[in-house]
Formats: sequence, C-alpha cells, structure tokens
Amino acid sequence: MKNQSKPILFSAFSLFLLLALGSAAAASIPVETEDEREFDYIAGSEKGPMHWGELRKDWEACKKGEMQSPIDLSSQGVKVMPKLGEIDRSYKPSNATLMNRGHDISLQWDTGNAGSIKINGTEYFLQQCHWHSPSEHTINGRRYALELHMVHVSTDPNVKNNIAVVGLLYKTGVPDAFLSKLMGSVWSMIDKEDERKMGTIDPREIKMGGKNYLRYMGSLTVPPCTEGVIWTINKKMGTVSKDQIKLLREAVHDYAENNARPVQQLNRREIHFYQPNEAAKRN
Repeated sequence: MKNQSKPILFSAFSLFLLLALGSAAAASIPVETEDEREFDYIAGSEKGPMHWGELRKDWEACKKGEMQSPIDLSSQGVKVMPKLGEIDRSYKPSNATLMNRGHDISLQWDTGNAGSIKINGTEYFLQQCHWHSPSEHTINGRRYALELHMVHVSTDPNVKNNIAVVGLLYKTGVPDAFLSKLMGSVWSMIDKEDERKMGTIDPREIKMGGKNYLRYMGSLTVPPCTEGVIWTINKKMGTVSKDQIKLLREAVHDYAENNARPVQQLNRREIHFYQPNEAAKRN
C-alpha cells in the first residue's frame, strides 16, 4: 500500500501542476472582450441605425423625431433666402486633441478657445470636428466620398437651439491639406480608442470654399439624435484622396467603417439657400 501511494500523490501533484500551468497560459493569451459598443452602422444589426431609438430611453428621438438628420438636399423646394447673410466666422488657433472614438475620428478643441461663428446674432463656439465616410447628407440622392462636421455650441442658457453644425462635403480627388496634417496620428490609432495631443491647430485651415450654403433645422446624426440643431452645409465641395478615406475607415472599429446614417424624412421642413449674388440683386 505504501508503494501504491506514491503514484497517486504524483498524479495529484501532476494534475495540480498542469492546471496551474494551464491557468497561467490562459492568462497570457489575449481574450476578446465582450463587445461594448452602444450603437453601430451595420445594416440589419440589432444596434444599427434602424434600432437606435429602441436602445435607450433617451435615444427615442432617433426613431420618433420629426426633424432628424441627415437629409437629402434636393434642389426641388429649396428657397433662396438672401437675408441669411454670409457665415460670420472668427476662428483662432488653439490646442487640440485628436481622438479615435470608435465610431469616428474627432478633433476636439477646448470650447471657447478656438473661436466661433455667429448665426442670427447668437455666438456658437467651435467644440470639435469629425468625419463621416461616405457623406451623410446627399444632394439630389447622391452620396459623396466624405463629410466633415464642425460642431459649435452656444453657452447662452437662454438660447433654445444651442447646437450649430457646419457641414462640408468632399469628392474624391487631390488630398485634403488639413487632413494630411493629421494622418500620421490617425494611423497610430488604427482600431483602438485612443487620443493624441496635437498642440496648436488652426481651424481656419479647414477650407470652406465658396460663400453659398444650405441651411435647415435638424438633429445630431448619432445617438441621442438631439433635435433643434442648426445645420449649415457649404455648397462648394472639397476634395479628398482615396488613401485618406481608406485610412479614416481603417482607423475606426469595423462596425463604423461606413459611418453614415441613412437619410431621414424631411417632414415639411424648409431648406434655405444663401447665394451672395442673388442677395446683391435684391438690394
């Protein structure tokens, strides 16, 4: 019996050692964490655009809202409004942080430090800009390569519509100079939510193009889809290279490679068009 106990003890020790080694090996293997994304852009997904309004109570506007964005900027029904006036911009250089938020690439400034725009006498301070590919807004049913959103906020508690977004559309062509300055940092954040301090960035380097623009009342294009957003879409398009588009898509998570929300119903809203030449004729 004495001699038989040794193999038993050895077997027990061997089992313990194997389990211990197995646990250590398992701990050293990267384990895919549970997908914690709150929403995605995948058609047919339970967290896709068609279901955003069902995912959280405070996201109901995504489903039930009557002034949702983006929309198709059709030439039919657009009203020329000369009294709108040119976009009054007063941007200035300020420290900025580039962020991979998973669903998009965003450049954030400290609100108030990077200047502002004025709409109807109200000052809206530049907060951040981010990119969508393909474009979210369409023109006569056509989507373009890229869309930049410059998000501004009013700090006046008495202002009802306290968010104003300036949108710029891009078609494929020569590289965008502003994006080119950011590409190295974007590349370093491929597929990981991270941020990089960029130092001083001048938002005036974002080329606005012409003075013509379209304006309408809409919403944020991501949850919670808050309504009451003043949209200003520059009529003149910029250009962006295929490599720049490819990198922006590769950098975000797979579920957001095509991070454009489907076009929403206009629902009796008006689209106003400002054209300086037309304004001059009427003066």
